[in-house]
Amino acid sequence: MKLFLQEHIPLICYTFAQLLIILFIYWFDGYPHILTALYSVFLGVFLLMGYLIYRYYSHRSFYKRLSTPIETLNESIKDSDLTPLSMALDKLLQTQYQYYQNQLKKWERKQQEQMIFMNQWVHQMKTPLSVIELITQDADDSQFDSINEETERIKKGLEMVLYVARLETFEQDFHVERLQLLGMVDSVIHENKRLFIRSYVYPELKVDPSLIVETDKKWFRFILNQVLSNAIKYSSSKKGKVMVSAYAKGRAIILEVRDYGVGIPTADLPRVFNLFYTGENGRKFKESTGMGLYLVKEVCEKLNHKIELESEVGKGTKVKIVFPYASR
Repeated sequence: MKLFLQEHIPLICYTFAQLLIILFIYWFDGYPHILTALYSVFLGVFLLMGYLIYRYYSHRSFYKRLSTPIETLNESIKDSDLTPLSMALDKLLQTQYQYYQNQLKKWERKQQEQMIFMNQWVHQMKTPLSVIELITQDADDSQFDSINEETERIKKGLEMVLYVARLETFEQDFHVERLQLLGMVDSVIHENKRLFIRSYVYPELKVDPSLIVETDKKWFRFILNQVLSNAIKYSSSKKGKVMVSAYAKGRAIILEVRDYGVGIPTADLPRVFNLFYTGENGRKFKESTGMGLYLVKEVCEKLNHKIELESEVGKGTKVKIVFPYASR
């Protein structure tokens, strides 16, 4: 009703102005039968009201459709009244909807092609890296150690690219299962043993073998790899230790990764999960990209896990990954 009145206010004002002008013409012309003039004005008002009532009831569903918020895009193209205005609007919306669908499918195809290309490129790049690793792994020369270090860094960068690409189609690329937490954590720590050794940092593991969580194995390994890499990178040389522990709290299981490194300034804490945000530590450590924690948070949200971070400058950082309603 409100939209209907807003649209027809100009017509109502114009009609009343016209009737008043006619009435004044009769008055100034000295027309003796003023009641007849008033009757003509009343008749005009009556006809206007009749038209507005007819117009409202014939277009009621049309105005209701325009006034009611839609919940899905398909609701905007449903048929309404058989009036010319409603039919013209339906045709326009259907044309726009079809154009939108065509553009959406076009961009989805491009995105899929880009992801396929990215996957193939990453796998092609891994092959020469594996060859380099085989050549240098048994060499005693310290130069080969540097080559191994850079090779491992490139591999981690390629994995980051691959996971970023897969994040767009996360729903098609995850499988939740019940897994032993200790086994997964131990496997990821073993995977990063070279990084621990090179950084003169040693891991301390305190996880009960009975703790079982529901998660996606591949994506959880990615999360823990990122958290451990940050813990090692920012660990202090004097206290080169990373503590990995897990405990139950209510119905949840909490995995805690703690380092005793440089810590994060208080001003940076609210933004550590923002994309490309590196903060003060990012200017001190050249390898910071500002992507790791952002991706970790995105994956945790998609897996229905929670991530919490506490830190104090000079004392280290504590990252908690919460598995709600976990089994144990």
